Amino acid sequence: MGSLTAKQVKSIVSAGMPVRKADGRGLYLVVPEVGEAYWALRYTALGKRRQMTIGKTSDLTLADARSEAELQKRHVRGGTDPIVARQRAEWTGIQSVEDLFADWYTNDIKPRLKHPQIPKRLFENDIAPVIGRMRIQGVSSLDIREIIQRVNASGRPTVANDVLGYTKQLFRHAIKLGLVSHNPATPFTVNDAGGIENSRRRHLSPAEIKSVFAVFREHRASFGRDNYLCCCLFLVLGVRKSELCEAMWSEFELEDQLWHLPASRSKTGSAITIPLPTQAVSWLQELHDRSFGSEFVFPARRSSKIPHMGPDTLNRAISKLFGREAGRKIQPPNRMGEIEHFTIHDLRRTFRSLLSKLQVHPHVAERCLNHKLQGVIGIYDRHDYLSERKIAHQQVADYVYELL
Repeated sequence: MGSLTAKQVKSIVSAGMPVRKADGRGLYLVVPEVGEAYWALRYTALGKRRQMTIGKTSDLTLADARSEAELQKRHVRGGTDPIVARQRAEWTGIQSVEDLFADWYTNDIKPRLKHPQIPKRLFENDIAPVIGRMRIQGVSSLDIREIIQRVNASGRPTVANDVLGYTKQLFRHAIKLGLVSHNPATPFTVNDAGGIENSRRRHLSPAEIKSVFAVFREHRASFGRDNYLCCCLFLVLGVRKSELCEAMWSEFELEDQLWHLPASRSKTGSAITIPLPTQAVSWLQELHDRSFGSEFVFPARRSSKIPHMGPDTLNRAISKLFGREAGRKIQPPNRMGEIEHFTIHDLRRTFRSLLSKLQVHPHVAERCLNHKLQGVIGIYDRHDYLSERKIAHQQVADYVYELL
């Protein structure tokens, strides 16, 4: 504990007399002859005595100054001179966590990852609101805990694990650049975030499909027609969420009932031509009329950084019907009754289950999902099974259409 009290600090600053008052452990209160009172820290780095300004007394309380002093001394013990680190931050332009992410994204994530928009989205939505504007050196483990607790509180345990993982990587990047000497996210494990994840097996039964889509129609005003048609397409096409939500009209040949999904938007990195059942073509034609000339099948309906449907739009809309809405103290009513909660990806799993129910051959079903065939079959069997997949998609669409 230092020798100064908050009351003494207020009195000394108010007096305005030039003075240098020690609080202990290298921290000083300095009232200069000209200018505002400030906090200074004296320390030894590489055998030399150094002094740095921590901040003005108008910006930092005594408690804040002590915390900042301890943080800087921890950097010194780790071999980092805070003054040098501050100078480096000034000439690199990397001072805040947002600056750090921008550097990480440009120089590491974007060149390395196939889908760099995923960590970018998680940073913007879940990490930046808590620590984005903080100085990198000022982020503590308490701040990291706040991030993952907020995500958990919104009912997204899987996202909490992803956010923790990307936060650890972000601060490893800071260590690599010599901006900090420790990683505030290191002490946390998945048990502190969303917990160990079990492989999901959720798929909707035929009775559930009938009930769920009836709820969608009943609450069309809140759920939306576009969302409804999108869910219909997921059920009969079995594609991944981003593949459909970010689809462009230039990829479709509706007259020939084909969708050419490019390799750049496929998770597997392999382009595939998806045969469209007649029901899907009808739904897409309606969506074309509703898109009002947009190049996207599902254009953003609100002002947004992205021009197409957001990655969380459908899951949030579905969760709301289950009485779950992140960020609200008073939750909406549960419109789904006893039906178990599901996500959009579960519709892809439902599609695969329907293929099995309709006795579609396993290797055709796997190609319908754009999965690469495994083992020796995958090595020698390079057939695309387009005609077989066309029949399979139509079988599923005919079956599902009777339930809607």
